[in-house]
Amino acid sequence: MSDFIVIIPARFASERLPGKPLRDIAGKPMLQHVYERGLESGAAEVIIATDDQRIADAAKSFSANCCMTSTDHQSGTDRLAEVSQVNNWAGEQIIVNLQGDEPLMPPELIQQCAALLKDDEVADMATLASPVLSEEDLRNPNVVKVVVDNDDTALYFSRAAIPHSRSESTDELARETALHHHGIYAYRNAVLQRIVKAPRSRLEICEKLEQLRALSLGLTIKVGRPAQRPGPGVDTEADLREAQRLLE
Repeated sequence: MSDFIVIIPARFASERLPGKPLRDIAGKPMLQHVYERGLESGAAEVIIATDDQRIADAAKSFSANCCMTSTDHQSGTDRLAEVSQVNNWAGEQIIVNLQGDEPLMPPELIQQCAALLKDDEVADMATLASPVLSEEDLRNPNVVKVVVDNDDTALYFSRAAIPHSRSESTDELARETALHHHGIYAYRNAVLQRIVKAPRSRLEICEKLEQLRALSLGLTIKVGRPAQRPGPGVDTEADLREAQRLLE
């Protein structure tokens, strides 16, 4: 499948890991690893979207396609929408949002996310989620959970432990039902433009999860189970060391 486009939003500022996209992992800037995963996915095009000249210069050094975007954007999704507008893509164009801090995202999963959306004419978006591995992960607010209906359509995303178990007899069922959400999305371009034009929803503001804006708008998000679990994203120095170990 090569009829999808991958966009990698990348910003230099990061509270926990300044200059994150350009931090070195196994002899390459992290952003280059992410870009290479995008190319390996078979996407028709891979574009880095940034508002920082340092990132644009780095992208040029490894011959990446880069689009400069506004400094006013509040999220990576806003950057995706601007890149789409600049390129005047059709409303049905499938766009995959690949986070710039996911150097260990298998290319097969990028393709899987795009294919989920292509194969479901009803879904507005697609994403991926794996079984929660432990009780600790279930209760960790940094691990985003999603619960789905019988058709694997997202019902809700939360940093809280969902579903809530009312007794010890259902604790295992709750862990089996919850899914660990992976931050990769596929959108139809028309849906992407609708999302960025809408105000932030109350749920989004409370949980600080942008995908809740889509659910608040009544959009449907198809959730796929990845064939293999993606490696961890990079948010801290410890994450950086782990990515270094795994890539080496």
